[in-house]
Amino acid sequence: MIFELIPSALRMATPLGFAALGGIYSERAGVINLALEGMMLIGAFGYIVGTQGSGSTWIGLLVGIGCGMAMALLHAVATVTFHAEQVVTGIGINILALGITEYLSPPPEQVGGLPHWQLPLIGSYSFIVYLLPILMVASHILLFKTPWGLRLRAAGESTEALAALSLSRSKWQYLGILLSGLLAGTGGCFLASEVHYFTKGMTAGRGYLALAAVIFGNWRPLSGVSACFLFGFATALELTNRWNIPGQLLHSLPYILTMVVLVGFVGTSRPPASLGKMKS
Repeated sequence: MIFELIPSALRMATPLGFAALGGIYSERAGVINLALEGMMLIGAFGYIVGTQGSGSTWIGLLVGIGCGMAMALLHAVATVTFHAEQVVTGIGINILALGITEYLSPPPEQVGGLPHWQLPLIGSYSFIVYLLPILMVASHILLFKTPWGLRLRAAGESTEALAALSLSRSKWQYLGILLSGLLAGTGGCFLASEVHYFTKGMTAGRGYLALAAVIFGNWRPLSGVSACFLFGFATALELTNRWNIPGQLLHSLPYILTMVVLVGFVGTSRPPASLGKMKS
C-alpha cells in the first residue's frame, strides 16, 4: 500500500520542492522569504488566466512564472532597496496575493494541463515533476561548486567578501529573490495545471511548508527538496486514506510535521550568517 502512495506523493511534493528551491536561493542571498506562499498563489492564478486568455498552456506557464517574478520583484524592492522588515513584507505580499487573486478570480472553468510524459517503470507525470530532481542537483552544484554560487552565498554569509571583490550585495540579493519568484511561480503553475482551475487560496499554506523544508534541509537543495517529499507523502495519505483514519487528523498531518520539524531542527540548523540583516 505504501508504494501506491508514491504517485500522489510525487505530485504533492513537486510544488513544494520548487518553492523550497526558490526559498533557498533567496535566503542564501540573505533575504528571509515568507512570501513564497504569495508567489505560488499568484503563479497559479497567472497560469489559469494566461491559459484561458490564450488557449495555450505554454503561454499560461510563462504568464504564471512572470506573475511569480513580479511578486518577487516587489519583495526585493521593499526589502533590499528600502530595507523594509523582511518578515512583515513577506506576510504583506501573501495577503496582497490573496486579495488580488480573489478580486480578479477568473470564472471557474477548466483549462488544459501541462504535457505529461510517460517513462518506463516511473509512470506518466507532468514534465515539471521530472524537472524538479534535475533542478535540485543542478542547484546544489551551482550553489556549492561554482564561483557564481559562492558569490550568491556571500551575500548571505559574508558581506565583507563581496565588498573585497567590489561586488554589490543588493544585486545578488535581487537575483536570489527573483529566482525564488521564478521557481515558486513554477510550483504554483504546476498546482493549477494539475487541478485545471483556480480557487481562492488554493496553495493552502504550501509556501509555509516549503519554508519549513528549507529550514529542515539546512538551506541545501538536496536535503531541502527531499524534505518536501516527506510533506508530500503526508498529504498523499489524506488523499488515499485506506486505513479509516479520521480525515481531520490526516488533513492536519503536514502541518503537524511542520511544527515537529521547526521544534526539532530549528535549534540545530545553521542559517546563513547575514540572513535577515537588512543593511550591508
